[in-house]
Amino acid sequence: QVQLVESGGGLVQAGGSLRLSCATSGRTFSSYHMGWFRQAPGKEREFVASINWLGTSTSYADSVKGRFTISRVNAKNTAYLQMNSLKPEDTGVYYCAKARSSRNLSSRQEEYDYWGQGTQVTVSS
Repeated sequence: QVQLVESGGGLVQAGGSLRLSCATSGRTFSSYHMGWFRQAPGKEREFVASINWLGTSTSYADSVKGRFTISRVNAKNTAYLQMNSLKPEDTGVYYCAKARSSRNLSSRQEEYDYWGQGTQVTVSS
């Protein structure tokens, strides 16, 4: 069993920054890929970013490239999402998730088997 707990969400003005954290427990964090997803009000959950188990490979949605950075510290069993130049359209609940496989990075939700409870990010204009 794996537990994931997100933190770091909040209210920020457009152009501001937030850093989300995802603390994990239960199994060996360094052996699996991690991903971040988000769900805006009235919309389906969508892929934001992913990182491989070693932290050497990342992938981003086009909408956040150049503004968001995913990272991890395996010694702390924690993944991060640094969000800069935030826009109102970044508003939503942000979820971290553990990948099922340690093979290729994926943006598909069905490739992730454990999810956190989410943290709210609100960007005001």
